[in-house]
Amino acid sequence: MVVVVSDSPKRIVFTGGSGKAGRHCIPYLLAQGHSVLNVDLVPLPHPTVHTLKADLTDSGQVFNALSSHFHLSHYENPRGPGGVGVERPDAVIHFAAYARNLLVPDSECFRGNVLSTYNVIEAACKLGIKKVIIASSETTYGVCFAQGDVDYHSFPLGEDYDNDPEDTYATSKLCGERCARSFARRFPGVDIYALRIGNVIEPDEYETLFPDFLKKPETRKRNAWSYIDARDLGQICDLCVRKSGLGFQVFNATNSTITTKETTAEILKKYAPNTPVSRKMLEYEAPLSNRKIRELLGFRDEHDWRKYVKV
Repeated sequence: MVVVVSDSPKRIVFTGGSGKAGRHCIPYLLAQGHSVLNVDLVPLPHPTVHTLKADLTDSGQVFNALSSHFHLSHYENPRGPGGVGVERPDAVIHFAAYARNLLVPDSECFRGNVLSTYNVIEAACKLGIKKVIIASSETTYGVCFAQGDVDYHSFPLGEDYDNDPEDTYATSKLCGERCARSFARRFPGVDIYALRIGNVIEPDEYETLFPDFLKKPETRKRNAWSYIDARDLGQICDLCVRKSGLGFQVFNATNSTITTKETTAEILKKYAPNTPVSRKMLEYEAPLSNRKIRELLGFRDEHDWRKYVKV
């Protein structure tokens, strides 16, 4: 395995870029010099990013979207060897999905999420795109949408955890991870990274959400008292695009700090007393661990919630 870190700007197709996470990730990627085509059902209000509307459960539309111009101005490009002036994307970031349960019936949530992920990965691999990043979820750890009060198997939650969710949304995300692993094996040389994204927090939500998080820490068990700042998620996407040669990987995409005033040990003792802790944790370490993404990709979160919320 040869690991390469590239500093050159990339051409990126970003699905679901108009959503809660994408609308912060795309500006971050643009600021790093990348070019982005947004594929979504609703436009992204950004002056330099074109939105191509596509149904990602339709394989034909996905193949076309991943081999499309990024902008109308690209029709001015000279014809290439194949007779067209379309440049192949360097990477695909697939965030488009039903974002949780109860938005649509369970069967449609499963169909839409799994089929769209399969289609995006298949098209990228067969079109010769060497980097695919897909959005998995913290919910795969089996507690977020479990019925009643359920305990995690152990803390901290790492990528080697025995994920056993009971709900449809999380199951659809695990299926996406399995599709990613299968295609990475079938297409050597293609990197496919699955991000188990934590509870996404936008900049304005530190004021609107965190006061209740701090007052009622018991309500945060379903998110493992963890989160990801939407702007830091943009940094993670950039790091994933730049580092190649890792093959198939799963990364927890979370910030480093627990979302409570109390220490991690105090919270786990009070609200998860029956859950074993497999290693010594830092004083305010998030139970949904980002150790792997820090060590392999060099992630360093810039937006710790304590910068924005008075404790």
